[in-house]
Amino acid sequence: MQLKDQQFDVVIIGGGASGMMTAISAAEFGKSVVILEKNASLGQKLDITGGGRCNITNAEFDVRKFLKIYGDAESFLHSPFSKFSAKDTFDFFESRGLPLVTQARNRVFPKTEKATDVCNLLKNEIKKLKITVMHKCSVKNILQDKGAIIGVQTSQGIIKGGSYVLATGGMSHPETGSTGDGFNWLKNLGHTIKDPTPTIVPLAVDDAWIKSLPGVSLSFMKITFFTEGKKSFSKTGKVLFTHFGLSGPLILNSSSKVADLLHTGKVTAKIDAYPDTTLGALEQQIIKVFDANKNKMLKTIFKEIVPAGTHDAIMTLLPEINFETKVHSITRDERKLIANLLKELPVSISGLMGYDRAVVADGGVTLSEIDTRTMRSKKISNLFVTGDLLHINRPSGGYSLQLCWTTGYVAGISA
Repeated sequence: MQLKDQQFDVVIIGGGASGMMTAISAAEFGKSVVILEKNASLGQKLDITGGGRCNITNAEFDVRKFLKIYGDAESFLHSPFSKFSAKDTFDFFESRGLPLVTQARNRVFPKTEKATDVCNLLKNEIKKLKITVMHKCSVKNILQDKGAIIGVQTSQGIIKGGSYVLATGGMSHPETGSTGDGFNWLKNLGHTIKDPTPTIVPLAVDDAWIKSLPGVSLSFMKITFFTEGKKSFSKTGKVLFTHFGLSGPLILNSSSKVADLLHTGKVTAKIDAYPDTTLGALEQQIIKVFDANKNKMLKTIFKEIVPAGTHDAIMTLLPEINFETKVHSITRDERKLIANLLKELPVSISGLMGYDRAVVADGGVTLSEIDTRTMRSKKISNLFVTGDLLHINRPSGGYSLQLCWTTGYVAGISA
């Protein structure tokens, strides 16, 4: 589609979550809009978010509490969230026929638990509003003159508009097209960019016992991190074992802190598989199982003592014990060894996984260079910046997508 002679009110580079929301809100305000998307379809990262379930937002409707999650960016986000908050996200999707449900930790998902339904709803709105979408349209250069953008050079010609919105996303999941192009363009336009690092990512470990448990999860455990043997911090929640290490909400939300620790020295951790049970009470539970199975081999009943699916892996951590032994022959010291291990399963952190496994990568344009009321650049008069291109740290749990909806909406009504 050749559109180089057509002038639009708003040109949006990037058709992900924030780009689509920008387009919809701008078009609803009567503006002519074009989305330049380098992939064959819109919303490729959105389609896989939340493990394909799409954690749309977080059901914390107290805006002040919600914003505290964003740390240093809290004050910057007061104005945009006064225009479009988590409550508005609920209204936006449900009023268009997509019911939402709230699950553990206030995470919000479509009732269907299908990310594709979220993406399809946005695409349908774009179609209804007659927004122009240019697929497989890669941006080669952003043309500027006298502090303003005058056009975008693409694989399909030069596209011109009154306002331009950068909504290319950060660097997580590069296979979906998020390759950091937006950061380079912003640098070229004179913006200060904090280099991105993967922040909400799984942890890579050295431990064979963990790598032998892909797909196994502990729904409630406590992990304590140490730097050079000195205790740093603890978190309690769900952990997922993978073929490369540890993942799950608790791990993802610890990864930013662990990244900082890795700069200071060797990082290890201990997993307490039964955090709500004292060591003494755990020993009593083990004795109870032993008493009921005195004539059975330890390896046969070991699965009754340890978390489901972990027995073979945990046995490898106890070379001192012969698991062919009958339970009645297990010594008091061996029993204590088992209990102590279950309260302190060893983990050796080798690093963080990269952008390919990141839920969110941080970095982006320094917030002092963006007008908080409009998402307009303070350097380029007709440029607006949204979503993951803003340097805002956030945990998993719906906070990243809410940032896309909010900043996209504000840019759309302002551009």
